[in-house]
Amino acid sequence: MTRMLIIGPPGSGKGTQAERISERLGVVAISTGDIFRANVKGETPLGVEAKKYMDAGDFVPDSVTNKMVRDRLSEDDVEAGFLLDGYPRTTAQVDYLDEILAGADQKLDVVLQLTADDEELVTRLLGRAKETGRSDDNEGVIRHRLDLYHEQTEPVVAKYAERGILTQVDGIGGIDEVTERVMEAIKSAQAA
Repeated sequence: MTRMLIIGPPGSGKGTQAERISERLGVVAISTGDIFRANVKGETPLGVEAKKYMDAGDFVPDSVTNKMVRDRLSEDDVEAGFLLDGYPRTTAQVDYLDEILAGADQKLDVVLQLTADDEELVTRLLGRAKETGRSDDNEGVIRHRLDLYHEQTEPVVAKYAERGILTQVDGIGGIDEVTERVMEAIKSAQAA
């Protein structure tokens, strides 16, 4: 059984790699970004609230995100394991996730961090914005999101590093090349 999370700056390839890890390990990938976007598209109350933050490049507040993750982790398809993508993003969310998992007598097995240079990420995200027409991807918003990542999420990375479950992987390169690095890192982390 694998319970893990993938973390990294916006544009580092988390979503793509999460799908591939999910397929290879047979665990469900849970992306908060996908859940937010689905709610925005469906114009649900959560989606309307989340859209305000997403369009400004801000993180959706913990109060909304935590409840959504708690509900999702209570579903049957996570019994064989899961891969969280986009959560936790703050140390307060780490503590909340710890509570959720402890309540089910579980813990994370591995935290995978994709690393990438900020300028490379800006270029990637601007290219993606042109292809997909995402309203939350313009240069000002992208740089703001990267600043928020460094400010709020790097302490999360440090917390998991202290626990000895953090594995870092270079997210730059071809998709298949990065996937092979990721799978090797997971294999090594599980063997440790």
